[in-house]
Amino acid sequence: MHFSIPDTEECKDEGGTAFTSYNLYINGVYHCQLRYRQLHQFHEQMKKEFGVQNLPQFPPKKLLSLSPLQIEERRSMLERYVQLLSQDVKICNSDIFNGFLLNAQQETQKEAPEKVTLNVFLMNGHKITVNINSTDQTDDVLECVAGEIHIPDDFVYYFGLYLVKKEHGGENSIVRKLQEFESPFISLRSANKDCVHRIVLRKSYWDSSFDDELLDNKITMNLLYVQTLNDIERQWILASKDQVKHLASLQERGSKKEYVRFARTLRYYGYLQFLPCFTDYPKPNCRVLIAAGNKELNFRIQVDDEIKEGSFSITRMRCWRITTTLSDDENGSTGSSRKQKLELSFEYLMSRETLKWVTITSDQAMLLSMSLQNMVDELLMKKQARKLKRDKLTKGGKSAENGVTENSVFGGIGDDDL
Repeated sequence: MHFSIPDTEECKDEGGTAFTSYNLYINGVYHCQLRYRQLHQFHEQMKKEFGVQNLPQFPPKKLLSLSPLQIEERRSMLERYVQLLSQDVKICNSDIFNGFLLNAQQETQKEAPEKVTLNVFLMNGHKITVNINSTDQTDDVLECVAGEIHIPDDFVYYFGLYLVKKEHGGENSIVRKLQEFESPFISLRSANKDCVHRIVLRKSYWDSSFDDELLDNKITMNLLYVQTLNDIERQWILASKDQVKHLASLQERGSKKEYVRFARTLRYYGYLQFLPCFTDYPKPNCRVLIAAGNKELNFRIQVDDEIKEGSFSITRMRCWRITTTLSDDENGSTGSSRKQKLELSFEYLMSRETLKWVTITSDQAMLLSMSLQNMVDELLMKKQARKLKRDKLTKGGKSAENGVTENSVFGGIGDDDL
C-alpha cells in the first residue's frame, strides 16, 4: 500500500482552539485527517504491542507552537513514520494498525455507528442488499454479502468489493478494491460527493486457473458467468464474429460453465482494462490502452496513427514507483478536494543487460500499482503452494526509502524468461 501525507490544514476544535491536521492518503485516495496527538497515542499503543525497538522513530513533541517550517518538517517525518510502519507485514496486517485507520476514517467523516442498508452490485447490475453497521469494515461487509447469496465459506475471499465510478457516457470504471482498513459505507458516501459510484462484487484473483475451483459450485459458477458475460459485452474480452456467435449459442442454451470455459480461451480473459492514458514508451506522450492480467501489463499504443501492441512481464520488472503531485487549486482548496496527478513508473529488463524506465500517466496509476502488487503476491503464493484465503499474503514487493517498490520475483528470472 502507498501511504502519503502530502499536505496539512489549519483547523479549530469545538472550543475554538487552533490545531494542525495532517491529511492522510492511502493508495492515492484521501482517507482521513489526523492530529499529531492521535498519531502519538497510536505510537504508544504500537510500542506496547510490538516493542519500541521494532518501530521507526516518531517525531518528538514540541513545547511551543510550531512555525510553518517546523510544521512542514513534522509532516515529512510523520509521513515517513507511517510509510515505514506499512512496510512491516506483521504490523500492516495487525488489528491495531487497521483499527486505527478505520477509526480515523470514522472520526474524520463524523460517522457514528448505526444500522444501515448497503446495496452491492454484480457487474450485470443485479443488486444485493445487506443490513450492516455503517462502520463495518470491508471484510465484514464482504462476508455479509457472501452469506446473503450463499457463497461457500471456502470461496468468499476469491471475491472482493470494488468501488466503481460511473463515467460520462454511461461507462463504468473500477476505481479501486476496498481494503480492510476502511468502511465501505463511509467510503461510498464520501466518493458520491463528487460523482456517482457504486460498490461491485468481482472475483479478486488474477490466475484464471482458480476458475476451476469455482466452476464446480453453482453459486460461484454463476458469479463467474455474470462477470464474463459483462466483460464480453463491454469488449474487455476480445472475440471474433464467429466466437461471439458461438458464445451467443452457449448463452441461449444456458450452458454457463461451457460459456466461461470457452471465454477463457479468448484474448484478455481475466484482464483488468484501464481507461485511456499516456506513456513515454516508445516515445513521449503516446496514447495507450493498458490491460493488466496473465502476469503482464499489455500496451496498445498509438504511434503515428498506427496501433502497436506489446507486453511487459511482471517477472522482468525490477521495481516500480508511484509519483504523486497535488495541483494548486485555483480556489485555494486543500485536503480531499485537491486534484492529484499520478504517474506509475517501472524499471524493465528490456534485454540481458539493459534496464529502462517506462512511465504511465493515469488517474488509475494507483490501481495499476496495486494490480502489479497483487499479481506478484499471487505468483509467490502459487510458488509456495498456498491457497486463496482470508489470511494476508506474504508481500512480494517491498518499498524502499525512496518510495520504490522492489519486486521480489524479479530475482527468479531464468534464461527462458529472457
